[in-house]
Amino acid sequence: MRILGIGNALVDVMTLIDNDNILEYFSLPKGSMQLVDGEKSAFIKSGTTEFKRNLVSGGSAANTIHGLAMLGLETGFIGSIGKDETGDFFVNDMKKAGVKTYLSRRNSVTGTAIALISPGSERTFATHLGAAVELNSDDILDEYFKDYNILYMEGYLIFNKELMVKACRIARKNHMKIALDLSSYNVVDAKLSDFKEIIENYVDIVFANEEEATSFTGLAPVDALNSFSELCEIAVIKVGKDGSLLKRGDEIIKIGTIPVQCIDTTGAGDLYASGFLFGYANGLTLEKCGLYGSVLAGHVIEIVGARMDENRWKKIMEMLKKEIL
Repeated sequence: MRILGIGNALVDVMTLIDNDNILEYFSLPKGSMQLVDGEKSAFIKSGTTEFKRNLVSGGSAANTIHGLAMLGLETGFIGSIGKDETGDFFVNDMKKAGVKTYLSRRNSVTGTAIALISPGSERTFATHLGAAVELNSDDILDEYFKDYNILYMEGYLIFNKELMVKACRIARKNHMKIALDLSSYNVVDAKLSDFKEIIENYVDIVFANEEEATSFTGLAPVDALNSFSELCEIAVIKVGKDGSLLKRGDEIIKIGTIPVQCIDTTGAGDLYASGFLFGYANGLTLEKCGLYGSVLAGHVIEIVGARMDENRWKKIMEMLKKEIL
């Protein structure tokens, strides 16, 4: 099966901070994703030059699609970037992994997400969407969806509901399954009614972490899982170090985590989705889909950022073949 992703095409500025006071200084709630303008983005970058940082291509859906490509699946990605070196960096990284890109190039700068990583490994994002936010419904062409079986969307797209609805309708017309990650609890809080409409009308698979699930349902994880399962085919709630909860129909499964040394949680949810969808695309059981997700999430939190090197991917594939397949 082939998977098409759509989301904000960003380059992540991974920044390791030594305490959380800097978050208060920039008025960034710990663990959240805040949208900022170009001026504040530049202010945060200039105010964190003392900390170690590096650039990696990112964006939630792009991370998931990149991970699926590294697992050997045929993938595509729809997004919008600038006509700049940062945009070139994003394109080259996706193509190197084997992703077929459907990217609109704008005169605006390519979007960046400053990821401030706390000593406890939790990350807080200050995101300047730049050209990414210029992706619009006119960019979503029917021809992009042909030959794909699954559409994967990030929740940040909810700020352009028209675009998201058009993508869902084209996917449905092409008999595709639709998967959605809720992305951030504050995004869910801001757009709850729109999320409910999208999920009830179009979505087959929902991914949420504990905070997002509570924001959506007002319930604790187990009860939230039951609530989600009434709206879609498969509900997945990620509960951090406690693993994940899965439900399809009457089938409920709890998946644990693998033993790891956590460095940075950036990309954990995105790569969990990669593993889960890889299993789903290959017709594996719900439990094995969750196990795949757990393996990928466990490995990505051992590095800074969401891009693992080829040696780590080889290790992952060996583990999947030995322990799961």
